[in-house]
Amino acid sequence: MKSKFLVFLVISAISLFGQNVRIKLIETTDCHGAIYPFSFRDNQTSKFSLAQVHSYVKSERENQNVLLLNNGDILQGTPDVYYYNFVNTTSPHLFAEVMNFMKYDVGSVGNHDIETGHSVYDRFCEQINFPWLAANAINETTNEPYFLPYTIFEKENVKIAVLGMITPFIPNWLPKILWQNMYFDDMISTAEKWTKIIEEKEKPDLLIGLFHSGVNENRNSNYGDENASNLVAQKVKGFDVVFVGHDHHGWNFKIQNDFGDSVLVIGGTSSARTFATVDISFEKNENSFSIKNLKGNLVDASQFIVDKEFMEKFTPQFEEISNWVNQPIGEFTKQINSQDALFGESDFVDLIHKIQLDLTKADISFAAPLNINTSIDSGKFYIRDLFKLYHYENFLYTMELSGKEIKDILEYSAEKWFNQMKDENDNFLKFEKDENGKLIFSERTNSPKLDGLFYNFESAAGINYEVDVTKPKCEKVKITSLANGELFDFTRIYKVAVNSYRGNGGGGHLTFGAKIPKEELSKRILSSTDRDLRFLMMNWIIEEKVVQPILFGNWKLVPAEFVRKATENDKKLMFDK
Repeated sequence: MKSKFLVFLVISAISLFGQNVRIKLIETTDCHGAIYPFSFRDNQTSKFSLAQVHSYVKSERENQNVLLLNNGDILQGTPDVYYYNFVNTTSPHLFAEVMNFMKYDVGSVGNHDIETGHSVYDRFCEQINFPWLAANAINETTNEPYFLPYTIFEKENVKIAVLGMITPFIPNWLPKILWQNMYFDDMISTAEKWTKIIEEKEKPDLLIGLFHSGVNENRNSNYGDENASNLVAQKVKGFDVVFVGHDHHGWNFKIQNDFGDSVLVIGGTSSARTFATVDISFEKNENSFSIKNLKGNLVDASQFIVDKEFMEKFTPQFEEISNWVNQPIGEFTKQINSQDALFGESDFVDLIHKIQLDLTKADISFAAPLNINTSIDSGKFYIRDLFKLYHYENFLYTMELSGKEIKDILEYSAEKWFNQMKDENDNFLKFEKDENGKLIFSERTNSPKLDGLFYNFESAAGINYEVDVTKPKCEKVKITSLANGELFDFTRIYKVAVNSYRGNGGGGHLTFGAKIPKEELSKRILSSTDRDLRFLMMNWIIEEKVVQPILFGNWKLVPAEFVRKATENDKKLMFDK
């Protein structure tokens, strides 16, 4: 009897002081509507989807504790979500149903989720079965978080806190109407506030940051703390794991923060291509648990089979979306290719210019390629092709800009876009280079990385101009006249069509190029559409019936012999794989 009692005491002691608990964290981020293993935009199968991620999650849940997290930017990017955002608004939102089916435990809000507008993300928030977090998105009326700031989980007595935040740079991209009654606080000060509250109130064994913000705060110095996740991990005490998103990069590294503690910084890429996993083992110490081991990994979703149950569940919605996107709405007389837009004037971007000028009756239009590797065939034009022609749900602004400001915007764009060529054998595009001057190649595309972002390579219609790629910064652009032959006046105020991303300061063309103070931009807006530009393009094409894409021929790159040879070489580097 005495020996049995001793055995009982030993077992009890082990359970109290030596208990080991294993927990697996799985994070998807920047899914951008990648629900099915099929691209409605391209009308073909895809290698990546949440249907494959679900196969992995199901298998991992069989024998361990799993926490499934999402890190924002889910409601924008494919016809799948656009249809349930703006077309079928009475049925349950497809992405809400998918995430509920996959049994997500928690999510954070992304900037492209806010881009859909209150009617969409408020409705989505009501339909999901998990907390949606953004501690630094503040309700202007209450001065409290508009969304939930954090949430708590318990797995085998291990207490886990998840603090969510969003990149605070939204006012620099999106019109106020999309985030009415909100403002966005700095991520570091927000994290400092809430980690103290969480520690005092909850005393968690594990603190997770779920931040829709990238890692490298210097990726574009014009954007300040757009990507502040690593800064928070470094400067704010308490985090064990910081999940990142927004920059589509794919990160997995540990840092020692300013307090001497180790923090894992990790996050997948985008469109369900890769997702992040963290395996953690805990050891019980008296009344709490300590981390014994913590390891992160990035997982390629394409290696998993498509989950049959998932596809059967969401086949009716698949068919409904398919019927919608495959409706013909017009006809194109020729094929257009967005690759051309990287190397100068193109009929792809000129079609966007034409639509913007027709809709606004502006003097001048600014536009950039939002995709550099897609084409639209001649013949029937389908609703799905709209997502090739225009990638984002921007509004269309008409703004007042001076002639000098217009020239400065083009100089700013040219500096980001074109290398200053030394001779005809030099690169024409401005590529990213290492410390030895060698091109840096992307692992995913095997192409050299552009130094700038292609969706900031702004060209203009309504004026005639040339760009000399041998000239230095601020001396490349020469405007010769308006498109109708009239004199271009640097002091005159022109009506200019721009998308809302650019009009709110996105890319820095207006604020850093034209040097217009951020607070003055709204005063320059003469009018704004109340629907997204893709919707307006659809109606324009329906009315036009037959679309004849043409080159305006209003701008060119010089010297011609340099540009011709460099274009051939750089096209091979970028696209001949």
